[in-house]
Amino acid sequence: MHQKKPYNVLFLCTGNSARSVMSEALVTTMGGGLFKGFSAGSHPTGRVNPFAVEMIAPTGYDVLQLRSKSWDEFAGESAETMDFIITVCDNAAGETCPYWPGHPSTAHWGYEDPAAVEGSDDEKRASFKKVFQQIEKRIALFVALPIESLDALSLKQRIQAIGLAAVIE
Repeated sequence: MHQKKPYNVLFLCTGNSARSVMSEALVTTMGGGLFKGFSAGSHPTGRVNPFAVEMIAPTGYDVLQLRSKSWDEFAGESAETMDFIITVCDNAAGETCPYWPGHPSTAHWGYEDPAAVEGSDDEKRASFKKVFQQIEKRIALFVALPIESLDALSLKQRIQAIGLAAVIE
């Protein structure tokens, strides 16, 4: 899997408002120029959760470019080719996905939905911070993989194993 351009990584969730968006930002900022993150949803909410934006802003990622979008933007022959596609919520993992050009390596890294937490802003913020830190830990494992020295099957297995890695505080 040798290449000069960054690896494209698409993170999928149902609403594309929190977990997938935070993953997009983290893989891009933590990837040292080797990874470019994207995110989408099967049923996008149409807006990025403000608590997700709050978590992302300190990373230096351009939060103004964040938007909630459909995974249809990344499907079909004319779409930009993804190298990796990772679902970050159980609902999206169970859905029938569109055709992805280029035969990307796929995996599931499940996280609780921080947007589903009810309560005060501080309780919601704490939930987002917890999930953000879990995503950060998995992204650190992912960007450290020796991608160029792994065959496709080994790479897929390693990426899937990251999704099984305990990331709980």
